[in-house]
Amino acid sequence: MAKEKKFTFRINLSWLYFLLLVGIGFLLFNNQRSAAPEKIEWADVQSMIREGDVAEISFVRNDFKGEIKVRPEKLGKYTEKFRGGVVPKRAPQFYFLVSSKFDPETNFGALNAELPAESRFKVIIRNEDHMWGELFQMAFPLLLFILFWVWMFRGMNRGAGNMGGGGGLNPFGAGKSTAREAEKGEVKVTFKDVAGLYGAKEEVMEIVDFLRNPQKYTALGGKIPKGALLVGPPGTGKTLLAKAVAGEADVPFFSISGSDFVEMFVGVGASRVRDLFRQAKEKAPCIVFIDEIDAVGRARAKNGGFSSNDERENTLNQLLTEMDGFGTNSGVIVLAATNRADILDKALMRAGRFDRQIHVELPELKEREEIFKVHLRDIKLGEDFDVAFMAKHTPGFSGADIANVCNEAALTAARRGHEKVQQQDFLDAVDRIIGGLERKSNTIMTPAEKRTTAYHEAGHALVGWLLPYADPVFKVSIIPRGKALGLTWSLPEERKNWSKSVMMDQMSMLLGGRVAEEILNGEPSTGALNDLERMTGMAYSMVQYYGMSEKVGALSFYDSSGARGYNLVKPYSEKTAELMDQEVKAVVEDVHRRTRKLIEDHKQEFLQLGALLLEKEVIFAEDIEKILGPKVKPATDDQFVQEEDKTAEAE
Repeated sequence: MAKEKKFTFRINLSWLYFLLLVGIGFLLFNNQRSAAPEKIEWADVQSMIREGDVAEISFVRNDFKGEIKVRPEKLGKYTEKFRGGVVPKRAPQFYFLVSSKFDPETNFGALNAELPAESRFKVIIRNEDHMWGELFQMAFPLLLFILFWVWMFRGMNRGAGNMGGGGGLNPFGAGKSTAREAEKGEVKVTFKDVAGLYGAKEEVMEIVDFLRNPQKYTALGGKIPKGALLVGPPGTGKTLLAKAVAGEADVPFFSISGSDFVEMFVGVGASRVRDLFRQAKEKAPCIVFIDEIDAVGRARAKNGGFSSNDERENTLNQLLTEMDGFGTNSGVIVLAATNRADILDKALMRAGRFDRQIHVELPELKEREEIFKVHLRDIKLGEDFDVAFMAKHTPGFSGADIANVCNEAALTAARRGHEKVQQQDFLDAVDRIIGGLERKSNTIMTPAEKRTTAYHEAGHALVGWLLPYADPVFKVSIIPRGKALGLTWSLPEERKNWSKSVMMDQMSMLLGGRVAEEILNGEPSTGALNDLERMTGMAYSMVQYYGMSEKVGALSFYDSSGARGYNLVKPYSEKTAELMDQEVKAVVEDVHRRTRKLIEDHKQEFLQLGALLLEKEVIFAEDIEKILGPKVKPATDDQFVQEEDKTAEAE
């Protein structure tokens, strides 16, 4: 027999506080508007009395104030004196103020004597005690502030109260943990929902096995790891991987952001760390996940006295103690995620705290294909859609980028009225994400600017097609997108190691647009700003970091720890700095010379490419191949072996 579900009605006291404050304010405002009489002068009072319109005057002697009650049948005469023409129904309707020399008995008596018996008014003279009213005026704002303060702190600590970490009616619960707790079975994400990430997934699977079968490892004398740090670029799936661990392990899961520990109040961060681990130990075995841990785990020595934040450092110290300090922390595994592992404190990274660093890198070709399949589950696909093709044409995309492509493609198909999402919808979505929204207005570029843009992009395409280590060109467009007037799409090869030849060819391709403008117009334009910025960065990297300069030598001034940014002294002399600048300039001049020679040697083909771009506005790899022939590719390993054999035979 099915169990009946019981529904409970819970009253949120925060809303009751809010409604109470609003109600009090409304009553005060309403009473003030409806009961407040209009002020008039003493001369007007005398005129009203002589006309027989006053029924009663109540005079407060110690306030020198009189209140007038008008005869009901006479109220219509004074409509214009009231705000909005609304006559108060309750007396008094008017009030007046007089000086301290005013004698009410004499003045009111004389006025009543002038009137016939039926027109005379009643006079009440009294003294008022203001002690309780003044006390209320002082106490009410304070009471109102206290109520608002309690309501505000309940809102700040709502998460802590829901998770059993404090809150309630305690306004001092700011030191309670704000971590969200997921009980067993509550997290539905599993490893099936995490596509790709083979190496990272394999390592976290071991953590799941530790939690499920701890005796399997402890029986041999092993210890369960205390923590694992997920390191990788944004959008690669670090948080998703942590959720999958919680779903697979079927244990309680506490999740919190690194910034949630740091507050403006001194000691709050450390208190929240203590409260978080207290809750976790009560639910052990369990997982604590700290997202963006660099917000609280930044190296303490990097402050250098200029931007010291003692509260953050105290929070970090408490976190270090809780993870591996004097007390025991059995059964609690800490997972953390960051894309800035280089700036974390060394004490946080040591074994015994984060025993493992799991690198979550950008997905490769096969992994991107699997990620596409995950995000395409709910999308109606056209018959022409090819997952492998899309995976090949999205190099360097993270899992979040691929999810965005799928969503944008569905939106594009809906805008076009398609019943299914076609291949072209996905390609347009990739273009929009990379280059921005297409701007189709004819007034964006003048004919001269359009011509310059066409040959600029033709220069990129030609150099990229003819140099062996340049990325293969896939598409060229002179339709403005975002801030760019034209774009050259290439499909970067997924290299892990870049040689000097690769970097030189890549820089030549970046400089191809500027050199093309120099050849065509005799002078460059501002359109190559982004190209020059990227090329300059690569040139300095070759000289300063990778030791690819003969004069500077095999030296590297790269700082993997990130601490050098806080030092006022450079790790090299001014003479070395000048030498590096000269070498960078020499590299750029060499790239410029070989790029110009390449375009001039193929000037006829370059002009054909530019003319074709002006005609079609968008060309593809097959169009370029018809003009320049097959893409020039680097020598294969077999060719190198054959050349070595020939050299050996000659010797």
